[in-house]
Amino acid sequence: MKEKFLHNTNPWWIILNPAAGNGKAGKLANDIQQLLKENNFTFTLVETEYHQHAIELVASGIQKGFRQIMAIGGDGTNNEVINGILQQQQIPSTDILYTLLPLGTGNDWIKTHGIPNNYKKWILKIPSAQVVQQDIGLVTYHNNGKKEQRYFANVAGLAYDAYLTKVKAERSPKILPAIYYLWLVLVYLFKYKLKKAKVCFDGEEVEDLFYTINIGICRYSGGGMQFVPHAVSDDGRFALTMARQVSKLDVLLYTPNIFAGKLAKHDLVTEHFAKSIRVESVGEEPTMVEVDGEYLGETPVEFFMMELGLCFLCP
Repeated sequence: MKEKFLHNTNPWWIILNPAAGNGKAGKLANDIQQLLKENNFTFTLVETEYHQHAIELVASGIQKGFRQIMAIGGDGTNNEVINGILQQQQIPSTDILYTLLPLGTGNDWIKTHGIPNNYKKWILKIPSAQVVQQDIGLVTYHNNGKKEQRYFANVAGLAYDAYLTKVKAERSPKILPAIYYLWLVLVYLFKYKLKKAKVCFDGEEVEDLFYTINIGICRYSGGGMQFVPHAVSDDGRFALTMARQVSKLDVLLYTPNIFAGKLAKHDLVTEHFAKSIRVESVGEEPTMVEVDGEYLGETPVEFFMMELGLCFLCP
């Protein structure tokens, strides 16, 4: 795989989200370009101007002949660029080499792969980095009654997790994501009503009231939480965690265990592996869904595995 690319000499198509990291990426744009030039990178840099613009910019870069794509931003930018790579029809997704310069607030995807959180250190390591692959998930869901789909590279969440993501999207926090998540849990926990759903996976079926349902390819989300600590990014299976009718008091008491990857110590939490997953609402109220920290819509939701669909750089 590695000989397929010469990432220290081939030109990069760089997609920068100036709004990432509460505007940090935009402020550092000139410094980043200078550092890349000093380290002999050849590149063309473009900036996103609106939501999901990165998806379009990926297709444009590939059409121009670029086969190495770098994103500058956080997990949201990462998701958009990966969607661009998987959605385009010009070449196989694994003919594209991808890397991320992390400048978001959470930077969760890089934690699984040990990519440096410091963009300066990562730029220096890129020429000698390894080319690896990971699985990609495809989720179909419903948004205002219309069936849509989205690729994701990290973690998807349903029920309370998606509800908090939707709430968070309506605000612009200036504090660390882990602290902000804890604050949201405290503020909105008693406002949320558990909804009944049916989860079908690899021949099994579970129907219950769920606090949260998480489907992971990688391990971390929400600023370092581990809802799916058993996730393996390249084994062709989703990691599935289901928390059933956990009491509101236990939600508060067990939140630290999420960061430690020990949520499954609770009697009403189970961990599984699955090739495909379907979640349906039971009753009139649908269950919400988010992927990679972005609220999408609601049930019925289906998850399909795209084995080793992404080719990227890793230390």
